[in-house]
Amino acid sequence: MSNVSEIFGSLVFNEHVMKERLPAETYAALKRTIEQGRSLDRSIANVVANAMKDWAIEKGATHFTHWFQPMTGITAEKHEGFLSPQKDGTAIMRFSGKELIRGEPDASSFPSGGLRATFEARGYTAWDATSFAFIKDKTLCIPTAFCSYGGEALDKKTPLLRSMELLNKQALRILRLFGDTATIRVNTTVGPEQEYFLVDRALYEKRRDLIYCGRTLFGAKPPKGQEMDDHYFGSLKDRVSSFMHDLDEELWKLGIFAKTEHNEVAPAQHELAPIFTTTNIATDHNQLTMEMMRKIARRHGLVCLLHEKPFAGVNGSGKHNNWSISTDKGVNLLEPGDSPRENAQFLLFLAAVIKGVDEYQDLLRISVASAGNDHRLGANEAPPAIVSMFVGDDLMEVLNAIETGRDYDQKDKVEMRIGVHTLPRFTRDTTDRNRTSPFAFTGNKFEFRMVGSSQSIADCNTMLNTIVAEELSSFADRLEGAEDFESALNDLIRETIVSHKRIIFNGNNYSDEWVAEAESRGLLNLKSTVEALPYLLKEKNIALFTKNKIFTETELHSRYEILLEEYCKTINIEALTMLDMVKKDILPACLKYQKSIAETALEKKQLSSSLSCSVEEDLLSKISGLVSCLYSKTGKLESELLNVKEESDSKAQADYYRNVIFARMQEVRAIADELEVLVSKEFWPYPSYGELLFSVQ
Repeated sequence: MSNVSEIFGSLVFNEHVMKERLPAETYAALKRTIEQGRSLDRSIANVVANAMKDWAIEKGATHFTHWFQPMTGITAEKHEGFLSPQKDGTAIMRFSGKELIRGEPDASSFPSGGLRATFEARGYTAWDATSFAFIKDKTLCIPTAFCSYGGEALDKKTPLLRSMELLNKQALRILRLFGDTATIRVNTTVGPEQEYFLVDRALYEKRRDLIYCGRTLFGAKPPKGQEMDDHYFGSLKDRVSSFMHDLDEELWKLGIFAKTEHNEVAPAQHELAPIFTTTNIATDHNQLTMEMMRKIARRHGLVCLLHEKPFAGVNGSGKHNNWSISTDKGVNLLEPGDSPRENAQFLLFLAAVIKGVDEYQDLLRISVASAGNDHRLGANEAPPAIVSMFVGDDLMEVLNAIETGRDYDQKDKVEMRIGVHTLPRFTRDTTDRNRTSPFAFTGNKFEFRMVGSSQSIADCNTMLNTIVAEELSSFADRLEGAEDFESALNDLIRETIVSHKRIIFNGNNYSDEWVAEAESRGLLNLKSTVEALPYLLKEKNIALFTKNKIFTETELHSRYEILLEEYCKTINIEALTMLDMVKKDILPACLKYQKSIAETALEKKQLSSSLSCSVEEDLLSKISGLVSCLYSKTGKLESELLNVKEESDSKAQADYYRNVIFARMQEVRAIADELEVLVSKEFWPYPSYGELLFSVQ
């Protein structure tokens, strides 16, 4: 491996490169754009574009692309050559400010939820100067936002950027109330922990379910799974270690702060965690990380699975979204301080998070809703579908003391008048972590554990930024007009805790008791994507987004339709794949095995009529009964798939897929998995779970 400090960011047009290659006044103007969100003059854009082009060509680039994140959840790019023909038959390499700032990809084939008709093709990409350009596959990639001809957001980046601006504006209002006039900008920061599986590519290519669906639709439980807890943090297998080393190097070249890597709980499962960075950049980096994981895995004869539940019976994969709020001066606003002012400020921001999560728990659930994540949420490996917060014993004691007006129970009791007397500093990690909590405070950040491994973190962070900004706005409205700031502050924090403490739960989120208690508290339990999505169009949520200009009502409706359509298509593809596998592979394999057993029995009888064939007869009877049942259940699944076409309403169609098609698929799988246990390995058409999970050495 090359020297890390030398290769880190070597393929990124970062501030160091800008400062080196741009005139001082151009660099200063661009820096203002990045840090303060100011507009960039076209003449300055031309200078930046030329420098960017020269740098990229020196690095071997021949093309450029506006790299964007449509509603597919993955990234998109349309490559254009730097090559520009001349009249004399020669060519020069050219890249203008206009090409840097704006592109025109065809928007007709991306999900739009009714925003665009198929024949309305025009779309625009706009340069996001806050995220550095980079080189990938000899192409200069320019991070961009993506919108329709009419200006509607067709991507995940645009709402995220809007939410970041909103939170910055409202957080600054709060800081000014505490006398902070130095802070210019407030950003949310994120460190997304990425879980994934690695399987042998040769075995993967023998499983159509993995190829088409990203998860196994069939698979009997192997003799060993994760029961021994011997994989978690275990020593890395050689092929895995080699993969991780190569992945680190490629990510470091792209300026991605990949830092921690280890084996996860399930066999063949692993995790990569980066250092925190600004949410917008962290989102771009996570999309790149997922892409690079898949790419580097192929080099090593492996396949990287990012589905939330590729294997039944072992842990699925999530993406823990570690979210915090920081100033441009390096102050973490979710970290308790030493002075009365710092602690009062911390408690106010904490109160905004508590209130926001309670009032908009439905939006957080929607932000992680997908057919894939439905397999994971609520299992004993991930948080349940009930949104709640963990704050730890010490912080809970502080909140209880504020609520009741009593002393904070620490070594030296101190009166809980937040603005005057010092709140005793409680250090980070004074209580154990709660891995069952969906939204856990971990000292100076919140860990949102519900995000699925394949999902873009743009969605959940757009929601988090927006709901917290909304609460900060209402807090600022109240405090800015207060005659007695200290008294108003105390009352506000206390009232917030009293009204919204139901969202705080420090116990075992996996327990049945919590499900019952959450219901008694009035918390939502939206177990599936289909149950959750209608809440997006609740009046309070439409009001939240439209008032704060995160989404228009039209954009919200489009996203609702896109998410429903995505759910339906996912289940439909899985059902069709299941039918294909049963009819073309599993049933023929079982019939061949039946024939083999029958021939064995016949040979025994021909040798001697006294030889017993009870084993063969018993096995034939079991397999024959299961095959008959599998054939019948498959036929029912196939016929019920045809009925989907009769459902014209998208919600009704999604309900049908969830309640009928998915249920039938479970029935088909159960029979097929039972047959896998009985049928000889010689005849079974697919690599087993044991092979897939334990073959990589």
